[in-house]
Amino acid sequence: MKWLAALALALPVVLGSPQGIDVSNYQSDVNWSTVKANGVEFAYIKATEGTSYKNPSFSSQYTGATSAGLIRGSYHFALPDVSSGATQATYFAANGGGWSADGITLPGALDIEYNPYGATCYGLSASAMVAWITDFSNTYHTKTGRYPVIYTTTDWWTTCTGNASGFQNNNPLWIARYSSSIGTLPAGYSYTTFWQFADSGSNGPGDQDLFNGDSAGLARLAKGS
Repeated sequence: MKWLAALALALPVVLGSPQGIDVSNYQSDVNWSTVKANGVEFAYIKATEGTSYKNPSFSSQYTGATSAGLIRGSYHFALPDVSSGATQATYFAANGGGWSADGITLPGALDIEYNPYGATCYGLSASAMVAWITDFSNTYHTKTGRYPVIYTTTDWWTTCTGNASGFQNNNPLWIARYSSSIGTLPAGYSYTTFWQFADSGSNGPGDQDLFNGDSAGLARLAKGS
């Protein structure tokens, strides 16, 4: 894909890259004007989890980010032990996870990480987990015309997918690593599109992120061109 290939920049991401934050209902009251004034250019906002949870702050957060002039997108917290990938992708797309080529909407993101409620890998084998993610990704693409960004850690990916390769062909990577460097990436990825490098900071509430590129590249990602 042209826009994906265009982001293949040398690691590590430099601090001059566009800055972002990601928020959930834990950050229900965000002063988006201040966030924008701090230099933040983009935001990811939690929309859904599993097939029964909708972020009650999503609408106000998404509208606030839009009004402040940020490029914004939404993310879904995966619960692979609850229902199929297709079911959750459909739920996400219908409840804030949609996409349009308006130049300000980032592709939806699949947040898949260690289970906060139970079994480390949600009780799935590595092959079953790969199948679940593939099901989510393909269904989201069918619903929206875009493949989702995958948010994860290299440790989780190695543990729960067997360090599967292949997703780099369609899915931009959003790696979480709270360190001064990105470190090793999941198999197949030679770069990350987003880097969540801290869980707090001066730019605004929520987790702190960087985009691997420049502002024009961020706009291209949003546009899908």
